Order: sequence, then C-alpha cells, then structure tokens
Amino acid sequence: MFFKRAYPEVLCVGSACKDIFFPTAEAEIIETPEDITSKRKMAFELGGKYRVDDRFEAVGGVAANISTGLSRLGYTTACYSNIGDDEMGRFILGELKKEGVLTDHISLDSGAKTDLSAIIVMTQNGERTIFHNRDANERLVVKAEDLKETKWLFVSSLNGAWQENLTLLLATKKENGLSLAFNPGQHNIKEDAAAILSAVKESDVLLLNKDEAIEIVLKVAPTTPHDMLDGETFLLKELFALGAKIIGMTDGTRGSWGYDGKECWFCPIHTQRGVLDSTGAGDAFGSGFLAAFMHNQILPAALAAGMANSGSVVGFYGASAGLLTPNELQTLVSDIKPVRLA
Repeated sequence: MFFKRAYPEVLCVGSACKDIFFPTAEAEIIETPEDITSKRKMAFELGGKYRVDDRFEAVGGVAANISTGLSRLGYTTACYSNIGDDEMGRFILGELKKEGVLTDHISLDSGAKTDLSAIIVMTQNGERTIFHNRDANERLVVKAEDLKETKWLFVSSLNGAWQENLTLLLATKKENGLSLAFNPGQHNIKEDAAAILSAVKESDVLLLNKDEAIEIVLKVAPTTPHDMLDGETFLLKELFALGAKIIGMTDGTRGSWGYDGKECWFCPIHTQRGVLDSTGAGDAFGSGFLAAFMHNQILPAALAAGMANSGSVVGFYGASAGLLTPNELQTLVSDIKPVRLA
C-alpha cells in the first residue's frame, strides 16, 4: 500500500526550543522613556536570591509557535528547524505532532543541544524578559529541495549562517512563485540591515513589533527624528515604501496596526482572562493575522483575528496553550472593533 505524503500549505522556517517560565512578583520596573527601543526595564537586586513558587514548561521558538497557531486554525503546516537529539528535542517533536504540525523538516542534530529559554514573568502584569541559549538553531541549514512543496514560506528570526539561508529562501520563493510572510528579528536587523531589507522588499506579509519597525527605518534613515519614529502611521508607510505589501505591527498592550498601501488601521488589545504571560503574544498575533489574510479576509479583519489570538494566549503560560480554533476565533472577533486611521 502506498501513502501520499502530506505537504504543508505553510512552511515555517526558524527556531524551535523549550521554554521554562519562572513567575515572580519581585522584579522592579524602571521607566526609561529616553531609550526609544527600550522604554521600560526589569531590575533585580545585584546578588539577590529569589524563590519562585512554581514553574511551567512549553515549546517555544517562532517557527514552532507559528506552525502550531496556524495548525490550530485549520491550516496544514510544517516546522523547519534544527533541534538536538536529546530529551528536550524529543519533547518538542512530540508536542508539535500532537498539534498536527508536520515535522519532516525538523532535523535531529546529535552534535548539538536543543535551544533553551529561561523566561522571567512578572506576575504583576504578565510582562517578561527572556534569557535564551542557542545551539541547535545556530546550525540550521536550509535546503532548496525542501522548499518546493508549499504555498507559503513563513520566515522568522534566523540564527547561525542566517544570511545564506535567507538568500536561498528568497531565491526559492522567486523561482517557485511562493508567497512570503516575514518576521525579522532585532539581532538580524542589527547584524545585516541590507539582508533584512532584501526580504522586506519581497514580503507579501510583513509581521513585526514596533521596536523592530523602528530599527529597520533607522537603518535606512538614521537621522529620522524620534518624534517621527514614535508615530505608527509613519513607520507603516516607510515599511510599505521599502516593498512590503501588507504590514501587521504590534506594540504590546497598546495594540496593533496594519497597512496595505491604501488604508491604515488600528486594533486595540482584547484579552479574555487578563494577562498572565505575554510570551508568544506576537507569534499568536502573527498566526491569527496570517490565517485571516490567507482566508481572503480584509485588513481590519486580519488585525482583529491577530488580536483575538494574541489576547487568548496571554491568559496562559507559554506560547501555545491559549491558541484559538476557528470556531473560538469566530466567536471572539465579533467583539473586536478595529478603527481606520487613514
């Protein structure tokens, strides 16, 4: 008997890791409004020792999170990543398979350790700071032959020889007529802005947070005044001018913005049970936004879907526990009202 191999509608390329969460009420928030890309900071006593009452473990990494979010919403997805041939790696594989994510393109690397993140979560407001150790994802090698049987590439923050991998991904996109959703990482922008700009230009959907948008615009126009950089509409129009076709941008509890070259929209946050942990909120927004866009929804509907998914995830520890199903999403978006800005 012959079995037909399942091919993904969306191939999500990037990181997969294990996340360990440490909730605490001991952190102090320091306001630094003069630092435009880091306006608030978390502080602990130097040399202090803090007890954590509980801890939580989950799969993390942008590629893993997006593939899981899209799978929950009914799309056939695959995660393209590199993990260690160890206990944490097998944990990731098992959890992704439970979610229906195809794992054929996840490499088990016997010479590497699976990536690990330790996440400090402030119980006062759900905000977090992430300490991550990269090993397996530093060794990810993308192969052109793996990219042909899909409709969409979702390319997130890449590590290791990421410029080579990104160049190959963009070339394969053009050669095979694929659509691209791009989510750049801040370290990618800082290391090689030209490479990131080449991907922004090819993006059918660009997903990023406001800090990342500011970093990109500053690379193109380093003398841009801070008051202009603080304007969401300005940032969206600058990113569109760089070639991105549809843009979804988030800024934490302030909400999200979208632009398609014609209309600019704002969407407020919409949480169901408050904010327990903000980890994965951006990825949940990304999977909700992209799922709606692929379903031919208009820009405000895509923003609403992204915010519904994001607002659900933050009520749980980890980036996947609160991800929505299609029926759950449909119920929630009716209460979310995006506003047209221009």
